[in-house]
Amino acid sequence: MNTPTTNDKYDLAVIGAGSAAKAAATEARRRGKSVVMIERGHPGGTCLNLGCVPSKHLLAAAAARAGAASSRFPGITSSAGPVELASLISDKDAFISELRERDHVHATAQAGITLRRGTASFSGADDTGVFISIIGEDGSAEKIAAHHALIATGAQPFVPPIPGIHSVDYLTSLTSMSLHQLPASLVVVGANAIGLEQAQLFSRLGAKVTVIEVADRIAPFEDPAISAALQEALEAEGIEILTAANLTQVQPDGEGVLATVEVNATTIRIPAERLLIATGRRPITDGLDLDSVGLAVGVRGEVPVDEHLRTAHPRIWAAGDVTGHPQFVYIAATQGAAAVSNAFGDAPQALDYTVLPRVTFTSPAVASVGLTPAQADAAGRPVETRELPLNFVPRALINRKTSGLLRLISDPDTDRLLGVHMVGEEAGEVITAATYALSASLTVQQLATTWAPFLTMAEALRITAQMPPATQK
Repeated sequence: MNTPTTNDKYDLAVIGAGSAAKAAATEARRRGKSVVMIERGHPGGTCLNLGCVPSKHLLAAAAARAGAASSRFPGITSSAGPVELASLISDKDAFISELRERDHVHATAQAGITLRRGTASFSGADDTGVFISIIGEDGSAEKIAAHHALIATGAQPFVPPIPGIHSVDYLTSLTSMSLHQLPASLVVVGANAIGLEQAQLFSRLGAKVTVIEVADRIAPFEDPAISAALQEALEAEGIEILTAANLTQVQPDGEGVLATVEVNATTIRIPAERLLIATGRRPITDGLDLDSVGLAVGVRGEVPVDEHLRTAHPRIWAAGDVTGHPQFVYIAATQGAAAVSNAFGDAPQALDYTVLPRVTFTSPAVASVGLTPAQADAAGRPVETRELPLNFVPRALINRKTSGLLRLISDPDTDRLLGVHMVGEEAGEVITAATYALSASLTVQQLATTWAPFLTMAEALRITAQMPPATQK
């Protein structure tokens, strides 16, 4: 290994090359600043390479198979044979590779952003900037300097200390979508967004899937009525779901794994070919040598930032999943651009996360924005709720996809909309419209009298708003 020497100085050095990093680098170049991004893996980050894009690609394929396996309409006969998973994964990999080269390699170079491939760590700072050491893929060593640095290293799957976990070849969301052979059976630990999407993905491809969730319901951060409707729909597809279930041990079982689970004071043992751990994600800070610049991580391993995304060091910023904020790619990208704007601008701005939508891409999908009744109650706010089963939505009836419901939460005194929650077809599209309504501070009456195209799922917002409140608390 060569002795590192300081070769270059940049206006901005970004550690990472995912969504937050690219948005930051792009904003810096827009301002005429020199930028370097250092990436030890694939450019594009988790969302492109291992998260959002591959999972939705494979979910779309699984949905196509599920639709072929059972027609909803008389007179149409269809069928679906076994899945050649290796071909499906190869197609997914080729698609991602094309996007990565186009959007995160060529576009980066065209924008005048320097991309260094290697592992970065801090090596000190002074009044003029920050020093970063880079160990290249070929083992070479160098040191660069920058006026400002942005940490955008993302997050990785968290694996809890389950007894016996290291004795089995378990999967995480990083590895499950690279399998080339479909497991006959799969145990999924965790029933939040990632776990539920993965469970339905593999179930629709042909695996027997069991989901284990330690909370008393799946999708535990959603409104309870939404969780219940989603569980009913998933179980109708043949997915077995165990809630209030504690995985106490895993062990090898021939060519597979045996999971021991405590449910309602009863011990059950579940054999499966594979085990998938989907129990959340934790920020990645290993190897950054944060001590050298006076930074310490928070209780969940995150890099703490203020409302302007500045760390405890005045020249070091952080954005995206590494900050411990909600792990959505649209937050990461917005934070990346905002951090650079605050670093080089004259008037720092804080982001407003009040009206923040989220989507779980199961089928039916789950989508939410704003307060749930439980959150309003915890804040001491009275609310009214309006609820509409989707079998009252004309588009859902025509599509014969009536599983699910829509809930509106509002302030009984001002009639202002406080939250919208949905499980059903095209829930993500509907919640986007709801996000605009909340951002504009619309009342329920205004929503009820706003034009909505007939035979759209978004029409459900208007129909629900026209209903009398079901409850008031």
